[in-house]
Amino acid sequence: MSLKTKILRALTWWNGQTFNTQFFTWRHGEKVGEDEQGNVYYRNSDDTKRWVIYNGEIEGSRIAPEWHGWLHRTWDQPPTQAPLRRQSWEKPHLPNLTGTPQAYAPAGSILRGEPAPRSDYEAWSPE
Repeated sequence: MSLKTKILRALTWWNGQTFNTQFFTWRHGEKVGEDEQGNVYYRNSDDTKRWVIYNGEIEGSRIAPEWHGWLHRTWDQPPTQAPLRRQSWEKPHLPNLTGTPQAYAPAGSILRGEPAPRSDYEAWSPE
């Protein structure tokens, strides 16, 4: 681990797990499972605490619905023990891309590389 990475981990919570979280996980964490994005889920021995260690960017919308339900105690069993039944009409989970370069920008948006010309506006000019 580079010095820059160590300093960022010591001073910021959004650049991976903090030293305190890493130590708590090492001392009390039981690994429950891992999702398709590489996020790792833990609980303590008496299941009073549940948490996730993100693989990469810390963004709550990157947690799949089945793991979100387990983290927030909607159901007791993690998806590794009791997988949710998927419906044929369900789409795969996608994280919220707002604020990223992959965010949706409708036609005419200034966020697009080449926005479409406006057809709903005509500039006023004095006669």
